Amino acid sequence: MTIADRIAAVRARIEAACGRAGRSADEVTLIAVTKGFSAEAVRQAFNAGQRDFGENRAQEAAEKLPALSDIRPAATWHMIGHLQTNKVKTVLGLFDIIHSVDSFHLAEAISRRAPHAVPAFLEVNAASESTKYGFTMTELPLEFELISRLPNIDVQGLMTVAPIGSDPEDVRPVFRRLREAAEALGPRQLSMGMTDDFEIAIEEGATHIRVGRAIFGERIR
Repeated sequence: MTIADRIAAVRARIEAACGRAGRSADEVTLIAVTKGFSAEAVRQAFNAGQRDFGENRAQEAAEKLPALSDIRPAATWHMIGHLQTNKVKTVLGLFDIIHSVDSFHLAEAISRRAPHAVPAFLEVNAASESTKYGFTMTELPLEFELISRLPNIDVQGLMTVAPIGSDPEDVRPVFRRLREAAEALGPRQLSMGMTDDFEIAIEEGATHIRVGRAIFGERIR
């Protein structure tokens, strides 16, 4: 299958999941995760109609985006990986949206360096995994309030990375927990769901899904 074929297949699965949930597919933003893939692969996805792209690493994005300067203004770039404060300036120059604000310290750094309000998601460790970044469910209400007061950072929603499992249904409670937290706090956007579980995430309210392998195939690095 070509990248265009894979995008069409993913969009068909999005439509089906939205149908089961009584939602419109227009409510779901498909982010094509380009980590480990070439600028040419990104260009093929763009030519197939894809407009939202996600990268996990600032350095990789900085190396890749110059080769895409002609299409970059027509695309939206999402920073979806862990972000260190010393990379904030670089990220602000490369990305339109940051999905991985996982501490007040990082939010302060973004607020201080940003020339305008930056759309952002707060990363939540909704499954309480020791290996994952993000606010705990207990920390979230206060941190959300504090970060929302900062200038130049527009908290649009919450993000989580679900545990990897053999059965996608196993992560449904994690996605539901994030949705319920968002409903309690007020943000309307939910960044959750990847190749193996995005349909479950959509059924539980995801507005942004982050899909790499189902679009580009297995990573070679």
